[in-house]
Amino acid sequence: MRSRSPELCIALDGSDRRWILDAARSLGGSAAWLKIGLEAFVAHGPRLVREVVELAPQVFLDLKLHDIPNTTAQAALAACELGVWMLNVHASAGPAVIREVRKRIGERKSPPLLIGVTVLTHLTPEELGAMGIPHAPKEWAVALAKMGKEAGLDGVVCSAHEVRAIKEACGSDFLTVVPGIRMPEGSADDQKRIATPAFAFGEGADYIVVGRPVTQTENPLKAFQALINS
Repeated sequence: MRSRSPELCIALDGSDRRWILDAARSLGGSAAWLKIGLEAFVAHGPRLVREVVELAPQVFLDLKLHDIPNTTAQAALAACELGVWMLNVHASAGPAVIREVRKRIGERKSPPLLIGVTVLTHLTPEELGAMGIPHAPKEWAVALAKMGKEAGLDGVVCSAHEVRAIKEACGSDFLTVVPGIRMPEGSADDQKRIATPAFAFGEGADYIVVGRPVTQTENPLKAFQALINS
């Protein structure tokens, strides 16, 4: 299914700035990517992102931007100034938003990867139906991925269960970033469409994003190594 090795991204989410920086120092040399999400960004802002970038240059800024085209593009440009290597928008914002963001960040010398969020991993068919979306998660994720690719995305965020179908629809070079990763003996927490690292890699995921199974342990580095060994 794949032609290159998958990469691991560790999510450094939370509001404890000292812990985030300590974890970045500890894990930055082992993980391919580090992710800063919404909670950490709201708590500490752009300064924290710059500090993490200094410790581990490949940083995924996971803010899931979703607004009108100009506002989203301006926010994406501001993210570029922080030195991140990957940022994301909600694919459901539509092709006009994606095209505008691609155009603006594409004018930079070294633009970050632009990834679109498809179907959040806590959503079930019942919840999609309540939102007026008459599709199963896989069908809706594939539709958003196809639209996003045409509009200029480098790839999408999706669950492991949608990776194979998205690769078939969009091509093997279209990146898939997979959250909702849990170890076989771990808790699902608030996630629904979860998977083990082995399953995600087997389906062809390019990146897997792991948070709580590593970061909410007494020894994150040891937990990270156990993840690799799995």
